[in-house]
Amino acid sequence: MSFTRKKATLVTHNDGFHADDVFATATLLLVLEKTLNLRSGEWQKRTKIIRTRDKEVIERGDYVYDVGGIYDPDQNRFDHHQEGGAGERENKIPYSSFGLIWKKYGEKLSGSKELAEKIDRRIVQPVDAMDNGISIYKSNYSDVHPYLLHDIIQVFDPVWPEKKDYDKNFLVAVDFAKKLLERTIIQFQNVEKAEKEVQKIYKNTKDKRIIVFDDNYPWVNILNKYPEPLFVIYPKSNGWGIKTVPVEINSFERRKEFPKTWAGKKDQELVRITGIKTAIFCHNHRFVCATKTKEGAIKLAELALDE
Repeated sequence: MSFTRKKATLVTHNDGFHADDVFATATLLLVLEKTLNLRSGEWQKRTKIIRTRDKEVIERGDYVYDVGGIYDPDQNRFDHHQEGGAGERENKIPYSSFGLIWKKYGEKLSGSKELAEKIDRRIVQPVDAMDNGISIYKSNYSDVHPYLLHDIIQVFDPVWPEKKDYDKNFLVAVDFAKKLLERTIIQFQNVEKAEKEVQKIYKNTKDKRIIVFDDNYPWVNILNKYPEPLFVIYPKSNGWGIKTVPVEINSFERRKEFPKTWAGKKDQELVRITGIKTAIFCHNHRFVCATKTKEGAIKLAELALDE
């Protein structure tokens, strides 16, 4: 379609909303901003969001999703409620409107097929699974559960005794989702950019149990691929930090923790225990320490190796 003469119309269902239609809208707005070379947040100038179940309005929409009963990506129709749904991934997680739109436009937004697939696993699939009634998390506690994206979006949905101004609240939720998706894309892109630098530093480090960075690189997803690293040293705004390397991504189990005698200690107490005059703090759970200098951080890490 031509965007030069009219606003692009995005059509989805009215009344209550969920994470899939909210994030589907956010994705389309990012696509249109990129296509039209708009600044972030300028989509209102060239885009109109319509929430309805009116068949005639739906038929005239430039992009129709989560309503309409049709999945046809060539015609920008992205519903998954029709008989038989709209397909599923190899892992059996079905597509919702968010996933269908990301399937078409994810590579355009993220910059590569590989990044699009990583972001799909990180943020898109959890939304799609929840929208299709599939649980992918198990809680270790009967009365404590993860606060998922689905739950966060539901907070924007008005409930009694609030006035049911769904359309207004929907746009607030979309603005939140759009910013979150933008940051997710940027974060994954930056990790990809950092990977070569992190790998270079790793390869040039003699004792690979302690990796020292002179910049605050995102490293967890990268160093976890190698078996040796135990501690990572990095600059902070007011000194230097030392972190323990997790056993695996998103795990709280560490390959090696700081000594038990350091737990919760700070300032002179930590200085007395370690003998390192620049020591500042050790977390009670022994996964992070802080010092005033790079040299002090290296000495603390070397001490921890022998404990």
